[in-house]
Amino acid sequence: MSPGMTLGAVGFGLIAICYGFARFAFGLFLPQIDADLSLSSTVGGLISGGSFLGYCVAIVVSAHLTERLGPRAVATGAALVAAMGMIGIATAPSSLWLAGAVMLAGSSTGLASPPMAAAVAAAVKPARQGATNTLINAGTGAGVVLSGPVALLMGGHWRIAFLIFAAMALCMAIAVVVSVPGNAQSAENRAKGLPTLNKTLKRLIIASFLMGASSTALWSFGSQLVTLRLDWSHTGAGLLWIAIGAAGMAGAGAGSLVARFGIDRTHWLFLVTLAGGILLVGFEGTTPALTLLGGALFGLAYIMLTGVYLVWGVSALPRRPATGLTIGFLTIAIGQTAGAPLFGLIMDQLTPTYAVTAFACLAFTAGLARSGNAADTKSTTSTLPNA
Repeated sequence: MSPGMTLGAVGFGLIAICYGFARFAFGLFLPQIDADLSLSSTVGGLISGGSFLGYCVAIVVSAHLTERLGPRAVATGAALVAAMGMIGIATAPSSLWLAGAVMLAGSSTGLASPPMAAAVAAAVKPARQGATNTLINAGTGAGVVLSGPVALLMGGHWRIAFLIFAAMALCMAIAVVVSVPGNAQSAENRAKGLPTLNKTLKRLIIASFLMGASSTALWSFGSQLVTLRLDWSHTGAGLLWIAIGAAGMAGAGAGSLVARFGIDRTHWLFLVTLAGGILLVGFEGTTPALTLLGGALFGLAYIMLTGVYLVWGVSALPRRPATGLTIGFLTIAIGQTAGAPLFGLIMDQLTPTYAVTAFACLAFTAGLARSGNAADTKSTTSTLPNA
């Protein structure tokens, strides 16, 4: 296997563990965790928001550390932080402990993305970098898909499931040490300071924030919604997660759609798809078939939209593509940090129907922000990082 393929496979695994297990699996197991630790919807939302907040802080720190220490050290640290956070979740005796562990585990995703981008730039030929990054990006959906069967096998034993996830993260840390280069430098890393917030970037920030907030309806509360609507146990929630993850892997084709139809059309199409997925899962009177269809639509739309925001950000800052990318994905996470506790609060104070309807509408409002003069360059469409 060539170094590029090896790096792609290891990056795929690292992203699957950090995103699928350490960050998003908490929402899958939330009903069981709630039963054991007596969490309200508001507290559950605050804890989920803590995971996204950990990402926001970590991605900024990771970019700085990658330049100073190199991708191998930071990527290894991401795997170890994921393992530590998931061990903390598995052993949590209280909601306060759980909140800290979820935040720590969620921060691993922010740590993982910058070093893998730097490693690909250093170790992979330019002609193959897009394909390698696309492979790594698909790890998000794969991790979500794999967490579903684990939930089915473990039943209500969420502590054991997170210990299994932690063991996998430790194994991945070893693979990272062996496969990821120690040093990487690129021209874009020499650019310093914050970019000027032009109109295109401001619109990107608005759109990505609103989409990120809207997505917490299922990322953080999908399991609770299917429990409320369909009286599904962990088995049904696991099936929903498999549908989300499997369809999400197909979302790696966002770049080609943007190149063909443009940013704004593609953006609107998948915002509608995202809202439709949220409504199908969460509306009163849904059926098992509609719920799984909604999960698939949500997973496809979420990964597609991350690709849209990538192209948007890179087009807005063509001389600093990593900075443009970071602005979009960091703002998605900030939106998720704000959205999770708000959704939980609406569920507690009003009804799940109000929460689902409000957050589906929130997805539509993101479409009011248009890309403006951002260019749909084909050269930027194949690299799809994570959020």
